[in-house]
Amino acid sequence: MKAKRHAKILELIGQYAVNTQEELLGLLQKEGFEVTQATISRDIKELRLVKSMSSDGTYRYSVPHRGTDNKATDFNYSVIISEALREVDYAMNMVCVTCYKGLAQAACAAFDEMHWNGFVGSLAGEDTFFILMRNEQCAKDLCQELKKYISR
Repeated sequence: MKAKRHAKILELIGQYAVNTQEELLGLLQKEGFEVTQATISRDIKELRLVKSMSSDGTYRYSVPHRGTDNKATDFNYSVIISEALREVDYAMNMVCVTCYKGLAQAACAAFDEMHWNGFVGSLAGEDTFFILMRNEQCAKDLCQELKKYISR
């Protein structure tokens, strides 16, 4: 449940300009999560969310840009991905990832933060996201790695 809540938090802060914990609490409750403000506070800490200034000058929660040496955060992203993924396949340099309904955007956001070798970009829908890799070998390697998350 915690991984699904974390995935939903990442999805919500990607969709909405969330300024406060109370606002995040309300959005999660509308999505059917029964949480308290204390839980939200812990989740924000565990996901290492920060407040950054948006283009309109207000502050909102976001995922910080970081280097590849942050293993604790990588673990949280790994949990989100392992909870969301259902199937993975590739064709040429494109990888297609099928997720449980409503988790593709959060899984894609988590994936983007993990800094994969050969990664070019990604695009998410409701239950599927696509990953563009530099070449077919990178796509094949990534597909094999992502399949490990499904078997966890």
